Formats: sequence, structure tokens, C-alpha cells
Amino acid sequence: MNDQTGFNTPDDEGAESALSDAASIINDAANVLDADKDGHISAEELAMEDENAADHALDDAEAKAAEHLGDLQRLQAEYVNYRKRVDRDRLIASSAATAKTIEALVPTLDDIAAAREHGDLEGGPFASIAAKLETALGQLGWSSFGAVGDLFDPTIHEALLSQPSTEVTSPTVVTVAQPGHRVGDRILRPARVVVAQPE
Repeated sequence: MNDQTGFNTPDDEGAESALSDAASIINDAANVLDADKDGHISAEELAMEDENAADHALDDAEAKAAEHLGDLQRLQAEYVNYRKRVDRDRLIASSAATAKTIEALVPTLDDIAAAREHGDLEGGPFASIAAKLETALGQLGWSSFGAVGDLFDPTIHEALLSQPSTEVTSPTVVTVAQPGHRVGDRILRPARVVVAQPE
């Protein structure tokens, strides 16, 4: 409003300023709408892009996690195989050492068997010592084999002599010169025997 002097009053200036601000806001909003129509991205499109980016990042994280899990499983399998191989090698080395030690005792075991066969151990002080030695070796997997009446088997018997006989229908052990010795399935020495062959 104009006063009598023709100048604007302070109330008129505030109203004009408010109108000017409102016009500016409307123009800005119109410009934003025009910009959207000209190919600019709207708020919904921005939100969708953010969601797509988050999904992509999640997919990447899941792929990396799966890759790391695969690597971990592969390493675990390699470690398990390594442990099995080490345990198997340790068992083989232990069995070989045991067999070597018992093989060194074979002459002593032959002497014990011969003394027992001739009755030299009966009632003697060495009978219990021989029994303890054989028991201890048995706990390590040692055993002796070869007895009269066994069918001859060239994989475990060594024939020192072969003679014909009418009393057998297949090759049979009739005399054991020296018993055989084994550790588990490993033959340390075959039994040395005399074999009767059927006529």
C-alpha cells in the first residue's frame, strides 16, 4: 500500500517479499519438473538405483564368501590327506623297524624252539625267560609257523628235502627243521621243512 506521500509502507514490502519468495519456489519446482522431463533422474529412480547397487554389492560379497569357503574346504581336505599320509608312513616305518628288530632275533628264537623240542627248557630257569620273550614279541605281531602235518605251501615253506610217500595224497610237511617267523602278514623267514610227496 502507498501512503499519502506515495511511498511503500513496511507491510507492503513484506508482502511483496513473500510473493517473490513463493514465485521463486514455484519456479524452482517447475524447473525440477522440466529437468525430470528432460531426462534427469527422479527420486524414485535414485532409490531404485541405490537398491540395485546394494543388491550387486551383496551378490559380490556372497560370491567372495563362497570362493573363500571353497578355498577353506580345499585346504581342509589337503590337510586331512596329509595327516592320513603321515600316519600311514609312520605306521609303515614302525612296522619296518619292528620287523627288522625281530628278524635280528630269529636265530635266538630258533635256539629256543630247538631247546624246547629237545626238552632242554622243561623245568629249567630259562623256560620262563623264553616264554616272556615270545609273549612280548607276540604283542608286537610276531608269530611262528610250520608244523608236522601242514600241507606244503611254497609261499611260506622252504622244502629242504622232498621224499615220496604212500601215506599222503598231497604234498605234506613231515619234518620241521626250523619254524618260520612272521610279523603280521610279512614273512621274515619261511619254515624250513621236509616234504612228503604222494607217489
